[in-house]
Amino acid sequence: MLHSCFKFNRVILLLCIVFLLQSCYSIRLMNTEGERQPDPVSERDDDYRNVSVVEMDTTLTIKATTSIPTFLIKKIPKCKSGQLHTVEYRNTFGGVLLSAVTLGRKRRMKIKYVCVKPSN
Repeated sequence: MLHSCFKFNRVILLLCIVFLLQSCYSIRLMNTEGERQPDPVSERDDDYRNVSVVEMDTTLTIKATTSIPTFLIKKIPKCKSGQLHTVEYRNTFGGVLLSAVTLGRKRRMKIKYVCVKPSN
């Protein structure tokens, strides 16, 4: 009886860990001025339908001399105006765990951003 209780607890603990590793949160910042840059060939089926989206999955390394980690967004063909309309930052439990294990020196993040439509 006691042995089966330990097996049950291990299964529950394993399920909790699996669900925590999949948990995440997102923060979306939107500009109220300007239009989003369109992408008529986009086949997305989410909030970014028919919009040109740049997606990045990156890890920032923070040094002891860095006060605030900075990620530079450059002018690229997919972002012709160089101005941001929408920025979505996503963090997962795995990213939080990586930050904890490395004592905050590495930050894993997923970024989606939409540029402002260039004015003619």
